Amino acid sequence: MIATIVIVLILLIILGTLFDGYFIVRTREAAILERLGKFQKVAHAGLHFKMPWIDRVRDKISLQVRQLDVMVETKTKDNVFVQIPVAVQYEVVQGREREAYYMLSNHEQQIVAYVQDNVRSSVANMNLDDSFSSKDTIARNVAASLRDNMAEYGWNFVNTLVTDIRPDSRVRESMNSINAAQREREAAVAQAEAEKIRVVKEAEGAAEAKKLQGRGVADQRKEIVEGIAQQYEMLRDAGVEESPEALMLVSQYLDAMVDVSHNGQASVLYMPSNPQGMGDLFSGMRDVLMANRALDSAEDPSQRRRPQPKKPSRAEEIERESKRQAERAKREAIAASQRAEQQRSENQQEVPQPQQGQHSTAQPQAAREYFQQLREQLKSED
Repeated sequence: MIATIVIVLILLIILGTLFDGYFIVRTREAAILERLGKFQKVAHAGLHFKMPWIDRVRDKISLQVRQLDVMVETKTKDNVFVQIPVAVQYEVVQGREREAYYMLSNHEQQIVAYVQDNVRSSVANMNLDDSFSSKDTIARNVAASLRDNMAEYGWNFVNTLVTDIRPDSRVRESMNSINAAQREREAAVAQAEAEKIRVVKEAEGAAEAKKLQGRGVADQRKEIVEGIAQQYEMLRDAGVEESPEALMLVSQYLDAMVDVSHNGQASVLYMPSNPQGMGDLFSGMRDVLMANRALDSAEDPSQRRRPQPKKPSRAEEIERESKRQAERAKREAIAASQRAEQQRSENQQEVPQPQQGQHSTAQPQAAREYFQQLREQLKSED
């Protein structure tokens, strides 16, 4: 009987040794081994033996880097409530697994408490805009606080990240509106500057165009004056010594009539149809020329006639007689002009414009005849 009991005990010891005498620890883990409730050692990765029924594995601690996400709700200096998510990455310090396991009952709650306290104390001194630009500063403050306070408990903090700052939705919409208004203002300023540059360039271009146009007009007038002077000299070289300006005026008048007949808008042009009408026209031109000549002579002291010495009485009588004849001839010319005007008004008729490429020879022929008479009359008066 006693032998049987001994055999059973031996078998139990063998079985206990086989099933409870060893344990295995995985990679990046640490096992806390206790003997009769007292800490014995920390076993790392591999196969380990222990005394059955006396030693036991209390727990296994992961040596991997862990991440704890903490949501902190706080208020900024300008009284805006925000939510700040903080990601804390930490691990157990190798060689201090005993402190990490036994000294804190719940290390995660301890980390959350330190993170919340540090974030609230940091953000409370910042405005909302400053908090967005100071996320790294907040993260560094949190990491420094955790390292200083949790190092004695066997925990190492790898990194601390402030991933976002979330104000209220209405505050976010207001910030977006402010940002949009600022960008619209900058766009308006840029557009106004571009419009200013465009207007200035257009004004400079218009001024340059006006300047060039003025030069062109001045050159054109200069060429016209030089052309008239050349025509004047050509008439004198051709033997027209007496009043060549009259011939030039007649020629320009005839050219103007031809241009009006070709380029005018009207289809009918009223013109004198007899030589007397042309004579009246040329008489008006002659009077204008003579009046201008007299005006120029009066304005130019060098052209004024100097007083002549008194002539003998016979000469005075001849002069008075010539003046009377001139007055009589002038009255006759005025009467003849009035009769011619009356006859012209009676005989005036519609004359259709000549077709393109055709020119009437009646007016040039009458002009030449009257011009010959005009030259003879001017010579006689001079």
